[in-house]
Amino acid sequence: MSVGFDSEVWTEKYRPKKFEDMVGQVEIIKRVKALTNSLNIPHLLFAGPAGTGKSTLALIIVKTLFGESWRENYLELNASDERGIDVIRQKVKDFARTKAIGDVPFKIIFLDEADALTREAQQALRRTMENYTSTCRFVMSCNYSSKILDPIQSRAVVFRFQLLEKKDIKRRVDLISDGEGLSITADAFDVLYEASEGDCRRVINLLQATASISPNITPDLVNTIVSKAKPSDIKIVLDYALSGDFVSSREKLLDIMLKESISGQDVIKAIQKEVWNLPIDNSLKVKLTEKTGEAEFRLVEGSDEFIQLEALLAGFILAGEGGIKEKKIGDI
Repeated sequence: MSVGFDSEVWTEKYRPKKFEDMVGQVEIIKRVKALTNSLNIPHLLFAGPAGTGKSTLALIIVKTLFGESWRENYLELNASDERGIDVIRQKVKDFARTKAIGDVPFKIIFLDEADALTREAQQALRRTMENYTSTCRFVMSCNYSSKILDPIQSRAVVFRFQLLEKKDIKRRVDLISDGEGLSITADAFDVLYEASEGDCRRVINLLQATASISPNITPDLVNTIVSKAKPSDIKIVLDYALSGDFVSSREKLLDIMLKESISGQDVIKAIQKEVWNLPIDNSLKVKLTEKTGEAEFRLVEGSDEFIQLEALLAGFILAGEGGIKEKKIGDI
């Protein structure tokens, strides 16, 4: 088993090497594989959440096309590089104008997190994509396609990735546990998946961190690494609030945040999930969710975490006492 924590080693070790190794995104993989096998792929834009296979699929495309000589025909730029107009005009253009080595008539330029490109750089990229189509193809990945200019999107085939399902994450976790000799209980996997929210890269990082402590992965061990509020603790906080016991609710919340080192935004997310498990009317759940969203917005804007969470608990107490029957929850 690996010793110490080196997520990059694990991520690379268990990164899929061919199309068949990929999990999830079945339709996307099928279409991209057909394009790759035709040796005439268009410009591609992969859009979707982090950890869903966008960068991995780009690497598989390149390695399938070029084989051993893939490094000579591949240029990757990501958010850690300078992303201004000069990079597009110089580095990208210089690479794009030269012919590929081998039988494939074009090179591949992969722009990871392309939504981080400045607007000026995207404008310059438009002409580069047109002028060097005969010698180069662009593969771009982004989290938000709305940040990519429409003229660029119209020049590429857009594939929209979704968060991986539980069964897909399970396949990858089983592969890693078999390769590393790990023992993972079903409850521990449930905690892993809930913490990852469909992000396979995060699952691998969490698994590596827990495996560096013990090869026997348990829910408590995963919770130690995740450092997020337990649903049972959040339920106690909400039960106190809905019963009208503001002091106990506030003390329990403070205890969670200080002892577990949980941020205000993580508490908000946990509350939002737990609201729908409360034994109250659905109409009340909707109003409480609205109030939770308002508190989260204020936290993002820089408001004091504990004050906003106290205000949220006060809103829950008024809800429990029927204080929102005659007015909107936002007016509490």
